[in-house]
Amino acid sequence: MRYILLGSPPFAVPVLESLLESGHTALALVTRPDRPRGRGREVQPSALVQLAQVRGLSVLQPTSVREEGFVERLRELAPQVLLVASYGEILREDLLQLAPLGAFNVHGSLLPRWRGASPIQAAIGAGDEETGVSVQRMVKALDEGDVLLERRTPIGREETAGELFERLARLGGTAAVEALDQLDAGSARCTPQDPSAASYAPKLKKQDGRLDWTRSSAELGRFVRSVTPWPAAQASTKDGAVFVLLAARTVEAARSGEPGELLETDPRCVVACGSGALELITVKPAGKRAMDASAWLRGTRLAVGSCLSFA
Repeated sequence: MRYILLGSPPFAVPVLESLLESGHTALALVTRPDRPRGRGREVQPSALVQLAQVRGLSVLQPTSVREEGFVERLRELAPQVLLVASYGEILREDLLQLAPLGAFNVHGSLLPRWRGASPIQAAIGAGDEETGVSVQRMVKALDEGDVLLERRTPIGREETAGELFERLARLGGTAAVEALDQLDAGSARCTPQDPSAASYAPKLKKQDGRLDWTRSSAELGRFVRSVTPWPAAQASTKDGAVFVLLAARTVEAARSGEPGELLETDPRCVVACGSGALELITVKPAGKRAMDASAWLRGTRLAVGSCLSFA
């Protein structure tokens, strides 16, 4: 099966690795232009581009799929199918129809649940016990195409979005190969999605990481995991010192208080929520390394009764 992969790191890296180890024929990788990286802000190839180059795969990096001549260049390669893994740009109809067998997207959720840009974060934040990847036929509407196959996996009780992202990327690679196997064998069967079961996960912004202490401790525990490592759970002390909360857990506290109020400082760092209490485990003050919450407390000299606020 001849395919072209359109993708972006880091999600597309394990997907491409799996595809290159399969018996299918990679014609090209299409990915976004390289960006400046590091302190020197030098333009460097991404891990995805480096992988393709090492394996001798042609790499195309248009500024947009609307770039003049781009679609014709892909057509000349004569792919049987297009695969997409976190490419980051809506594909036009002429591109969706370019390959005889169509274009298929590897999506990090069990569609129709969590269509959109941040399905992994949404699944953790909502308290879903299970998620997975779906390989769905692409249409012009967002993630609404028929599903060719899905692969399921439980969500760990303490798993962060970053950890789940890595697992789903690897699972996505396996699913992508299975999808090509089915298409190649002529056994592929697509199932329409149930629109009444659809939910949406919009793209996250930096401000979406702000901690709202009026929410329940159970919600905030999930929230912290869902936004780690990005956009990260952000709060501040009463004097405006911003910090990121990297790990927390729901606990029983000996007393109650107003949302954001420190209930315990030794040996635990416990904060009152809208209902229940949250123990802060790992904290990263602005411009500093991550540290245990107890060490952070000693540096801030916060006492029981002090209040934390929104970032």
